[in-house]
Amino acid sequence: MACIPGALPFAFDFDPASTALIVIDMQRDFVEPGGFGASLGNDVTRLQAIIPTVAALIQAARNAGLPVIHTRECHKPDLSDLPPAKRDRGSPSLRIGDPGPMGRILIAGEPGADIIPELAPLPAEIVLDKPGKGAFYATPLADHLARLGVRSLIFAGVTTEVCVQTTMREANDRGFACLLAEDATESYFPAFKAAAVKMIRAQGGIVGWTAFTAEIATALKGGAE
Repeated sequence: MACIPGALPFAFDFDPASTALIVIDMQRDFVEPGGFGASLGNDVTRLQAIIPTVAALIQAARNAGLPVIHTRECHKPDLSDLPPAKRDRGSPSLRIGDPGPMGRILIAGEPGADIIPELAPLPAEIVLDKPGKGAFYATPLADHLARLGVRSLIFAGVTTEVCVQTTMREANDRGFACLLAEDATESYFPAFKAAAVKMIRAQGGIVGWTAFTAEIATALKGGAE
């Protein structure tokens, strides 16, 4: 067993042998200059700033033998999995499926939908394409976790208040113990991240716990020895 005594709202106890890391949507269109996120006027430097921390967390998980699962928010080229209610929101001049600065926006197989090179998955790691905000919706994530015997999940990625928090809430409803790496997640809007972090660990950890990457890495190293 391993423990992160400094986790909030209280110590997080977990078994590394039944824990996985989920890295949410660290994609070029969201993170890189010139991508979809930047074209909407968002400050992508905030998201870029966490790349080294996410990389360190991924490496710590790999070193400890944890499964690492990567997600990408994207849709089929024919848009058959894209509800009109999703496509019709946002900027009317640049919508999902339209030609964008890195290929068709959020379409599977297009350059912008790829995970950034700095966080490239290893060949054996699971990469899930998800059509929704949450990683459980319309994906085989639950089946993968059951097959791997996972009971605890560590989360990183973007954005904190949307896809990360949605997936954590889905996981919490399914009985997983959820831990957010607070310095390995980010939002275009600082206030949104701060609010999401508070919501996750409110009321005795109503959604889950939060901790910092160095604390998680220390626990994983000790638990793996």
